[in-house]
Amino acid sequence: MSASLLSLDPLLEGRLLWTPLIIVLIKVVVIFVVGLVGTMFMVWYERKVVSGMQNRIGPNKAGPFGMLQTLADGIKSFFKEDLLPNRADRIVFRLAPFLSFVPAFLIWSVIPLGGDFTSNSDGTVNDGTVTWFGEVTRVQLADPPVGILLVLALSSMAVYGIMLAGWSSGSKYPLLGAVRASAQMVSYEAALGLSLAAVLLSSGTLSTAGIVATQDSFVDWNLISTGVVPFVIFLIATTAELNRPPFDLVEAEQELVSGFNTEYSGIRFALFFLSEFMSVITMSGVMVTLFLGGPQPLSIGGVDIFSFLGPFGGTAWFLLKLLAFLYMFVWFRATLPRLRYDQLMDLGWKVLIPISLGWFLLLAALREFSPDGDAADSTRVVLISLAVAGVAVTMFAAALSVSAKNRLAADSTTADTTTHDTSGVTN
Repeated sequence: MSASLLSLDPLLEGRLLWTPLIIVLIKVVVIFVVGLVGTMFMVWYERKVVSGMQNRIGPNKAGPFGMLQTLADGIKSFFKEDLLPNRADRIVFRLAPFLSFVPAFLIWSVIPLGGDFTSNSDGTVNDGTVTWFGEVTRVQLADPPVGILLVLALSSMAVYGIMLAGWSSGSKYPLLGAVRASAQMVSYEAALGLSLAAVLLSSGTLSTAGIVATQDSFVDWNLISTGVVPFVIFLIATTAELNRPPFDLVEAEQELVSGFNTEYSGIRFALFFLSEFMSVITMSGVMVTLFLGGPQPLSIGGVDIFSFLGPFGGTAWFLLKLLAFLYMFVWFRATLPRLRYDQLMDLGWKVLIPISLGWFLLLAALREFSPDGDAADSTRVVLISLAVAGVAVTMFAAALSVSAKNRLAADSTTADTTTHDTSGVTN
């Protein structure tokens, strides 16, 4: 298999010589180091921002502004006792934390982290490639033609780490937490995939670099071109996938004794803890890539405020957009109350999935029957879609009403039977 089939990065086209291999190795090391440091930063950042919102000080002892507190906690975890329950499956119990932590790292291999998008003197705009050591490459480890499918596959693997951790612990509490976590993640995976389909329909490519290339201006951002709705659904579904508040029922301490990781301690518990924060950074990077143009600059008054950075301007824009999403997730944690489990499942199955499916069908209809954006054709498509949506919503509401009545009747029958049996025993 040729290298060009494995990656669209121009660095890997043709023969693989020593210089391209060294550049690839440097990319791997940088992603690994930046990923670890970024996870440490995210833990400190969340604690510091939440403490500010709650009128507290937050970490302030270890290092400047308490920035080394996460490192101190990590070192402490290495020296804590690593417990192994007697009834645990030893191999799976030890492997589960890595199934949650490693996929979050691997997703970064296909996310564009920067690029040269500056304008040339002849009015043309660079395509995001840079030149390192005389080799043309992209500021990402790899750009396979199906990169976004790789992101979906790796993000879905986190459920295996959680499920296997609960099952292998040999205890009822972790198993209950793992089952509930699996149901939650699978439920929101459908809505996330349908909202992603709208982005792929708009971009016309599965390549992450290709998706970024189609968003070369603010009006071309998929946030705008898909009508905002897929972005909102993707954000909500991602929050549920990451088990972040208000969807953090996987670790509802007051109900399940910390959930799936109850039997873990020491560094294995720390891996689950770090994987949560690492996944927040990773999925924030995915959303920046899919909806906000990735490292593409946002010109303000026709001026790129990071143009003085040259080829590093794209990385600066990516980090700025990424930081906005990280603040949003922390804001959610400090503001929103936790949902009940039935509310969580109702939101996923009865609200997000129907809306994301209906919106995707609307975008597909507009693309098929009004490819040129003609106002009359677009209006006709929207009106027909509204009529169909009205019928669908009415039928869906009727089905839910019948289901609710059946449940009430069944509960009433069960209550009457129980009362009759109890009275018989009393007599």
